[in-house]
Amino acid sequence: MLNDLPASKRLPHPERLGSYRPEDVVFLLKDLSDAKLERGTEDREEAIQGGTHYSEMLPVEYRPTPEYLALFHETLETTARKVALAAGIVSERLAARHGSDIVLASLARAGTPIGILIKRYFRAAYGTELPHYSISIIRGKGIDENAVLYMLRQHPERRIQFVDGWTGKGAIRKVLAEAKETMRAKYGIELDDDLAVLADPGRCSETFGTREDFLIPSACLNSTVSGLMSRTVLRGDLIGPDDFHGAKYYKEWLEDDVSNLFVDRVSRYFEEVREEAKAAAAELEDLPEANVSSWQGMKDIGRIQQDYGIADVNLVKPGVGETTRVLLRRVPWKILVDRLDNPNLRHILLLAEDRGVPVEVYPELTYSCCGIIKPLNGGTT
Repeated sequence: MLNDLPASKRLPHPERLGSYRPEDVVFLLKDLSDAKLERGTEDREEAIQGGTHYSEMLPVEYRPTPEYLALFHETLETTARKVALAAGIVSERLAARHGSDIVLASLARAGTPIGILIKRYFRAAYGTELPHYSISIIRGKGIDENAVLYMLRQHPERRIQFVDGWTGKGAIRKVLAEAKETMRAKYGIELDDDLAVLADPGRCSETFGTREDFLIPSACLNSTVSGLMSRTVLRGDLIGPDDFHGAKYYKEWLEDDVSNLFVDRVSRYFEEVREEAKAAAAELEDLPEANVSSWQGMKDIGRIQQDYGIADVNLVKPGVGETTRVLLRRVPWKILVDRLDNPNLRHILLLAEDRGVPVEVYPELTYSCCGIIKPLNGGTT
């Protein structure tokens, strides 16, 4: 398929970015560290709801308080084995379906630490080294085509496996499906839009480690648990046709970085969970309901929109990971939870209290929680 690419198609070369070890991941991103992209939370929220695309600017990074960092470390200690098991299960499912003839393409930035865990699991369990890249995909703008083409040129015989941290409404899965059609039409390339995730509370992935909406410690923090990388940026004055999508590398946050601590701590459990992961993966592969997407989470979103009079679905952010993001870098209106004593919600309740955001119990919620962004027009939007 790659022989059909025009010979004149110039692709960028990767830069050395991020605080992860080079053997763990290669970022296919353009370094925008010198660009002024951050905007304050209120200003950014007004711009987004006014029509500016979220990928054209960055939120100001949230500096965790000592109390919040302590919660991260405590959560990491109590959930590291659980995360390792989920990573093992999704890895074993990939191995059963595709062997080791794959390239991991983690979606920056929440997917990056999960891609590293899958890469390390394959090394520990099978003695194989999977190529692993972190690339950009942006809702409303699509996947980084240059990054996809680069991976295919480097590994023409391998299948690309996209990886993310968790599912919310399934928006990224839909962007992948659109990217599949685009790459076929433009280049004659057949991509698989399967998205492997650690957790699939939204029921919109067929390749997952668990569907429990639990606290993945890497959802607690921003760049400091994602290789010190910002979320990705796509703006015409900064990114040309021969560039990768962009991101900032926050070297100045090095003393706060726990990116390697997270993946190292979880990886220690791989040998211990190997047999359990293999058995659980085999069981899931035999369950018809574990190999289809019901999109149950979106049914919840529709109910929330109706109950709270929210016209714009983008203001509803379901799941622990997305709710965390709302509290860290958006303007929250309220937080809905399935129950107040859910142990997965300790950091959510801490952040909500810190920011003065009301928390409401919302019965029969598929997710553990859901963050609702404040409509800036004073009501529905």
